[in-house]
Amino acid sequence: MARSWFIAALALAGSPAVAAAAPATHTVTYPSGAEKVTGYLALPPAGGARRPGVVVIHEWWGLNDFVRGKAKALADQGYVALAVDLYRGQSASDPDTAHQLMRGLPEDRAVRDLEAAFAYLASRPDVDPARIGSIGWCMGGGYSLALAVAEPKLAASVIYYGALVTDDAQIKRIKAALLGSFGAEDKGIPPESVKAFAEEARKLGVQADFKIYPGAGHGFASAVSVPQGYRPEAAKDADARAAAFLAKHLKG
Repeated sequence: MARSWFIAALALAGSPAVAAAAPATHTVTYPSGAEKVTGYLALPPAGGARRPGVVVIHEWWGLNDFVRGKAKALADQGYVALAVDLYRGQSASDPDTAHQLMRGLPEDRAVRDLEAAFAYLASRPDVDPARIGSIGWCMGGGYSLALAVAEPKLAASVIYYGALVTDDAQIKRIKAALLGSFGAEDKGIPPESVKAFAEEARKLGVQADFKIYPGAGHGFASAVSVPQGYRPEAAKDADARAAAFLAKHLKG
């Protein structure tokens, strides 16, 4: 079992040695309210029973190669992975543009798009609708939690240094198991707030496994997006925890 989790963790990190063949990828379109949105779909090898699904949520940079790589790595592990495009075709390579895109994203529209992504996966004949989770980094980590609040059928939610809610009424709505990875040096999301959220969530009956990494700041698990803040050992551990967590709650 330990070896299988190790292999899954390598896949989540994007190791080319894990998969014998690249997963099939497609741009897909699905409805979000009265609108049509697109996403990047990565599929595991065909055959067998219905697979678990994962909604993959990008950082403030938008849907870029880092997130596409994570979706493909999840497909290597046997998940039908849908990377959402909350910016509707836009992306950024510099912090100023990323900040503008994030500030210009209507939160209600983003949550609606995430619920639409969940509904799209649940409607697919190759996905088990009872085994759908979410994963996100930075802004996407906060939206991974937001999807858990909004969608009671979500089974598991992975949060990499995402914004946390403080309202008990919202926390009580969460039915998904939560996994969080945060940096002790994160100035925007201090460790005290992470501990307070995890304690309150557990008190309210939510499964919450949160870890704070010493010496790590915001974005520590993203070598591509925040190279100066990347902490390889912390990232390796966080990715291994995410792989084991998703396997437990979506495959177990």
